[in-house]
Amino acid sequence: MLKSMTGFGRYELCEKERKVIAEMKSVNHRYCDISVRMPKKLSSFEAGIRNVLKQYVSRGKIDVYITYEDQTEGKTCVRYNEEAAREYFGYLQRISEQFGIENDVKAAGLAGFPEVFTIEEQEPDEEEIWKLLEGAVRKAAEQFVETRESEGLRLYQDLNEKLDGMMGMVDFIGEREPQIVAEYRQKLTEKVAELLGEVRVDESVLATEITIFADKICVDEETVRLRSHIVHMKDTLKEGANTGRKLDFIAQEMNREANTILSKANDLAVTNVAIDLKTEIEKLREQIQNIE
Repeated sequence: MLKSMTGFGRYELCEKERKVIAEMKSVNHRYCDISVRMPKKLSSFEAGIRNVLKQYVSRGKIDVYITYEDQTEGKTCVRYNEEAAREYFGYLQRISEQFGIENDVKAAGLAGFPEVFTIEEQEPDEEEIWKLLEGAVRKAAEQFVETRESEGLRLYQDLNEKLDGMMGMVDFIGEREPQIVAEYRQKLTEKVAELLGEVRVDESVLATEITIFADKICVDEETVRLRSHIVHMKDTLKEGANTGRKLDFIAQEMNREANTILSKANDLAVTNVAIDLKTEIEKLREQIQNIE
């Protein structure tokens, strides 16, 4: 399906005491330019986020905003060092035996020795954080793609309407050319008769002049190529995603043919239609800039 390069997606994901909000929007860009803004503590996940997004987009300037809340931050936990407690108890037992005194140490007393119990801040579980973060980014990206496809459908319909109108203009130019030659023949014959009166003019001379004129204004090759480009663009639009660059190239070729027709035009009607044709091609190119 055809996709626009403008889109928006947002998703909020909560799990236990953590919450992630992923938001993304995009505008036109020649390449795939992804900018990620998020808390510094999540910077190690940036490469992973980019890799996820590249599965959903191929062109456009995409701005991604990550909001992260973690209620577990600052929480502490108690660590029991069994080895230290064992050593303390062992030494106390040796002192008791060595000096013949009672070893009256109790659990509470042993717990009071340094390093037996320590208080530490809880380390964040990076695997859990990434799972939450990836889930939010993927959901936002799916919504983001949906908006691009929705806009792409409107672009598809608009571009096809423009191409149909352009095909009508090309048909007019092709049909008008023989009429221009016939009108030129009539005017030339009348002008010669006016200037020379009863003097007979060699028909071959008139035929040569008319042939030269017809060759000068002939745009058969240009109209054939233009029709071919229009059909090609319609077929390319049906291909769907990742066709923006190809469509832009076809539009450039169409503009080149329209310029040639305009330069050869020796008729007001053809000139006006050729100008309208160039105008429509420019509108077409502007629309194509929005396609991924």
